[in-house]
Amino acid sequence: MSERVISPASTADDDRFDRLFRPDSLDEYVGQDKHRQNLKVFVEAAKRRREPVDHTLFCGPPGLGKTTLAHIVAREMGVNLHATSGPAIEHKGALAGLLTKLEARDVLFIDEIHRLTPAVEESLYPAIEAFKIDIMTGDGPYATTIQLALKPFTLIGATTRTGLLTAPLLSRFGYVVRLDFYPVEDLQRIITRSARLIEVPIDDAGARELAARARGTPRVANRLLRRARDFAEVLGTGRITVKIASMTAERLEIDAAGLDEMDRRLLMVIIDHYDGGPVGIDTIAAALSEPRDTIEDVYEPYLLQQGFLGRTPRGRIATRKAYEHLGKPMPVKGTPQGDLFS
Repeated sequence: MSERVISPASTADDDRFDRLFRPDSLDEYVGQDKHRQNLKVFVEAAKRRREPVDHTLFCGPPGLGKTTLAHIVAREMGVNLHATSGPAIEHKGALAGLLTKLEARDVLFIDEIHRLTPAVEESLYPAIEAFKIDIMTGDGPYATTIQLALKPFTLIGATTRTGLLTAPLLSRFGYVVRLDFYPVEDLQRIITRSARLIEVPIDDAGARELAARARGTPRVANRLLRRARDFAEVLGTGRITVKIASMTAERLEIDAAGLDEMDRRLLMVIIDHYDGGPVGIDTIAAALSEPRDTIEDVYEPYLLQQGFLGRTPRGRIATRKAYEHLGKPMPVKGTPQGDLFS
């Protein structure tokens, strides 16, 4: 996938700034109010009982704060967070090494948990249910299994593909948090706070303009803020005004709806090459020379949420909103495509 300024996928540069921008507590965390309030209750109850927080799954598109919330839960509990990812746990021995290092009530955070191998996932079940793990020692006929007791801990999983989680694993999470895209008002607050942390002056109108282009995603909002800071310092007075914010978006080819060139290409492929759809996801991926997973995980969620794209049993379609946004004529009534909008 080519590098996109508004891609929610994390980069090394994002990781560095994420640590700077990351709030320290649930009170500082902006957005996702329902889940934030619930987590405050669950964390406080666990602290009073001196127990680990119940196993929790954070799911949703990239860049919405899953990792941030895991760090906050550990900090609020006053325990250590041990972070890894599904692909990094290659075998049961690696999992055992992680689990045996955990202290009482620590948090084990597994990003991309849907990518655990079946063998590792099965070994994880007794660990999260009974805080025990079986370790194989020896080879061949001399192999024996030793069961080790683990200190009670909290597993926090994060996934962008809830549908790829097996039912047995999903059922073992006591609380499942589905993170939603952020409204412009919350993103404006995030941008204002981040601007203060990197000591760049910003107008309310400038913050709102960046927020409107950020695709409902805090990571994208902070990335746009950093690019706007560059334009403000080189082409302006150093202050991010609405003019600087608009210039930043225009130079990066991000339109008023937060769509960039790749989003528009995807919609144009459906409209121009396949008469608005329906068209299969594999066909779209081939036309764009992008992997199917990239289309489903990175491009589609925001387009679907904003109503530019629709899913049908036969494939994807460009909606009326997409035609209007791109200035394309609507399909003629009486055709299969035109009948979709009649």
